Amino acid sequence: MPLPRLRRTGSTLVNVYRLLAAGALAGILLAGMAMPALGMLGLTAKSATDDFNGLPDALTSSPLTQSSRIYDANGGLIATVYDRNRTVVPGDRIAPVMRKALVDIEDNRFYRHGAVDLKSVLRALDRNTANGSVVQGASTLTQQYVKNVFVEEAGNDPKAVQQAQRQTLDRKIRELRYAIELEKTLTKDEILTDYLNITYFGEQAYGVEAAAERYFGVHAADLSLPQAALLAGLVRSPSSYDPVANPKLARQRRDIVLRKMAQYGAITTTQARQAAAEPVKLDLNPPRQGCITAQQGAGFFCDYIRRTVLGDPAFGRTAAARKALWHRGGLQIRTTLDPRAQQAVEQSVTSHVYTTDEAAAATTLVQPGTGRILAMAQSRDYGTGAHETGLNLNVGTAMGGGLGFPTGSTFKPVVAAAALEDGIRPDRKYPSPYSMPWPDMSDCAGHGYTDGGQQVHNDSPSLVGPFAMPEAMAKSVNTYFAQLEADTGLCKVAAMAGRLGIARQADGNPLQVVPSLTLGTNDLTPLDMASAYAAFAAHGTYCTPVAVTSVTGPDGKEIAVPRTDCRQAMSQGTADAVSAMLKGVVEDGTGKPAGLSGRDSAGKTGTTDAGKQVWFVGYTSGLSGATVVSDPASPQDLDGQSIGGAVIGQAFGGTLAGPIWRDAMEGAL
Repeated sequence: MPLPRLRRTGSTLVNVYRLLAAGALAGILLAGMAMPALGMLGLTAKSATDDFNGLPDALTSSPLTQSSRIYDANGGLIATVYDRNRTVVPGDRIAPVMRKALVDIEDNRFYRHGAVDLKSVLRALDRNTANGSVVQGASTLTQQYVKNVFVEEAGNDPKAVQQAQRQTLDRKIRELRYAIELEKTLTKDEILTDYLNITYFGEQAYGVEAAAERYFGVHAADLSLPQAALLAGLVRSPSSYDPVANPKLARQRRDIVLRKMAQYGAITTTQARQAAAEPVKLDLNPPRQGCITAQQGAGFFCDYIRRTVLGDPAFGRTAAARKALWHRGGLQIRTTLDPRAQQAVEQSVTSHVYTTDEAAAATTLVQPGTGRILAMAQSRDYGTGAHETGLNLNVGTAMGGGLGFPTGSTFKPVVAAAALEDGIRPDRKYPSPYSMPWPDMSDCAGHGYTDGGQQVHNDSPSLVGPFAMPEAMAKSVNTYFAQLEADTGLCKVAAMAGRLGIARQADGNPLQVVPSLTLGTNDLTPLDMASAYAAFAAHGTYCTPVAVTSVTGPDGKEIAVPRTDCRQAMSQGTADAVSAMLKGVVEDGTGKPAGLSGRDSAGKTGTTDAGKQVWFVGYTSGLSGATVVSDPASPQDLDGQSIGGAVIGQAFGGTLAGPIWRDAMEGAL
């Protein structure tokens, strides 16, 4: 209800009443000076008092949002990521001149009053009454800090921010209540430090540390007098006094701060005059954040880390909890990325396949026996510009990747492992003609498959048997492995794939358990294949891939991280037998161009129908890697395409993907 007008007198009560009539200042004195008298002012004042008394005593707020840092295995910074560019620093890491500048321009009596400064209130009241509008505020630094907490809690929601800043009686009541309690629980120095860490200084800089780095390229502890005065002047209106957009106004505001500091004795008049004579000298450091800033092509791995935090229950039971953790930031995330391996992979994929090529190459390296992802790169740059992509070709859709790629003959070692585990010996021979009908077989549900007139054939009419398993593996004989799959059983092959981490395709759908399974018709990813082959290198032990080794929260406490799950996927005898066959592939078979110099290695080539995808997957005792080359947008025959500056006559896994894998592995090792 509207308040009746009173004539102007010198009485305190009338001043209080006028204050309530001035909308922006309403509620400031509801507790600090005049609670008993408010009952005389009618229903509105009584309601305000009830609202005040009904509020909780303590101001509850979440930790300040900060930037998080992602590090490689050697402690090198991969990228800084944040929702808000802020680094919280303690009071002793803020220059004393910065603290003085802020107090003198915003609340020079800060250390002499409580939550409310009655002298400032009355001074503001007189000015506002004389002007007929609100031209001067009277909020103390403590009250301003409380308002900033409300704004911080609103996050990036424009409506919530507007609500937190609204000039209403109930908001001012809340602000005052919490300011009073803060003054009881914190020292003035603590309140000032919190204020300097929370407030916005413009140009995406939240808190004094980020502002010092943004405008001057220094830490908050090293701010000079002119620099501190400029930052203190920004607090009232960061956009109006922005030294980048409005350098003249920014300097004028800075000089006002300097005069105030001299007036209140923080500095001498001579110091103020000398500082004001200096031009505004900026050393701008635009905020560079996010995975796009990662070096050595690690942007895709960085994004994988982000999605791990947002998706893994280890970081919170619910999606909302994980999102809140990421949003608050302040995390120190240490990862498995090996900088040497990453550099080698990035150099290999980008030198063999150009960013501008229609085809793209992707390679992932993992560590056998631990599941650690050591490197992850692709020939397309991470980003949104021309010839850039945010699609991580090394992983499936759930982790920011695409639909995967048919793996071709790189799936045959899985069939061989299932057969060996089923008791079939490596010397098992099949006639293996160039072409033959598909053998009859059944899936796990008992659904039978007959040839239906379909033929399975080898890559060349001259490739005919009989063959035993090692030679068939080296020469990648399709008709041999079709018969081996039938004798082993589709369901047992699918079970082996599941034990090697391949239970689903890249898009999340279950593996298609059909006769063409042995030919690699399911869409998988380099991470899938590198992890599966790592089990052969580790004598049968499969470990789920892992990318995070530790996370420290903003409070310095360790946060639980997902751990790898290592299990025996097959017997050591089976794994070693497969390795012996895959060693033959790189020594005398289709993978010979991928063989490493002076180091034992094993691997398998893969070329899909019409040459739309080529693969090489292989390993040493300490490193497993997978490389694929394909057009991720519109797969087409790689034959005749210009890839890496050369026109490809006929694309094969050994000759196109193999050298990429070889150079990546040799550089990493």
